[in-house]
Amino acid sequence: MDQIPGAPPVLKGPDSKKYTQLPYKPSVAPELILKRFKIPDVPKYDGTSDPKEHITTYTTAVKVNDPAPHEIESVLLKKFGETLTRGGLTWYSLLPEHSIDSFEMLTNSFIKAHAGDRKVQARKADIFRIAQGEFELLREFVTRFQKERVLLPAVPDEWAAEAFTKGLNPRSSYASRKLKESLLEFHATTWADVHNWYESKISIEDDQVGFPTPAKGREKNKEKSKDDFDTDRRSSRG
Repeated sequence: MDQIPGAPPVLKGPDSKKYTQLPYKPSVAPELILKRFKIPDVPKYDGTSDPKEHITTYTTAVKVNDPAPHEIESVLLKKFGETLTRGGLTWYSLLPEHSIDSFEMLTNSFIKAHAGDRKVQARKADIFRIAQGEFELLREFVTRFQKERVLLPAVPDEWAAEAFTKGLNPRSSYASRKLKESLLEFHATTWADVHNWYESKISIEDDQVGFPTPAKGREKNKEKSKDDFDTDRRSSRG
């Protein structure tokens, strides 16, 4: 059928052997688990939290049943898959058949496989801590945000856009407030979107302050501008 022009491809059924194979060797878990054995409620691991913490919770729960010393290894290996879900369960199901020689080997593989997920969560938390100061110009905040983003490990583009939008302080300036409103209204999802909207709003700030100035001198510039305006108005009346 594959050689018939225009014929749809033949869909292959699932490999049933894959669902019945064991990732650990039967010889390392020879003990039968008694029917009375029951693991207390253990939060299922989905691949996004701390893998070491899950191992600690799981082993502690197994020991609550007070299994005999020679039963512990078998119980830990046979029941571990029941504590996984989503990403964690997918990882477990893809382990090669009979590739695990001990529970220690299983935990080491589990922790290494999910340590990267833990680091990704940490990176997301770090970039979301970047926030615009009360007296920080929009131009200054954009420069600082880009510098701090570069110092972090690779951060997804959509995270950067979301973190920048969240970090904007609408009380800092009129330009910051208008930019945040635009980003939220049009759902900016990439850093390019953010930068394009920033370019359209930075002129507002330039009109307000003339050029970037330190925060301490900003109030003096405002007072000076007001005095110049009053002087010009009196001259016009004269």
